Amino acid sequence: MRILVNAVVTAAALAMGASAYAAGDAAAGKQKTVMCEGCHGIAGYRTAFPSVYSVPKIGGQHAGYIVKALQGYKSGERSHPTMRAIAAGLSDQDMADLAAYYSADTAKTAAK
Repeated sequence: MRILVNAVVTAAALAMGASAYAAGDAAAGKQKTVMCEGCHGIAGYRTAFPSVYSVPKIGGQHAGYIVKALQGYKSGERSHPTMRAIAAGLSDQDMADLAAYYSADTAKTAAK
């Protein structure tokens, strides 16, 4: 049983990626939200590129999820063209900082 638990924990750690564990700085993350607020900072915002859809809220998301999503956009695993372009310029520390900022408060929207 112990081997199974260790295997599951190891697999989860590998799946999340090493930078998911980087210590994020919420104050630094707040300073990096300028690229986020144009879409994620408008309650109920819908975009028309590349198709019409509601922009997801990121405030209150789990930090690991935010980092993993940004890594997916940067690597091309996730395909939204605007998010891929934004994530391409983010370092692992930038991702951790943004994740720390947005995961800190469920009532938070971009840059608020």
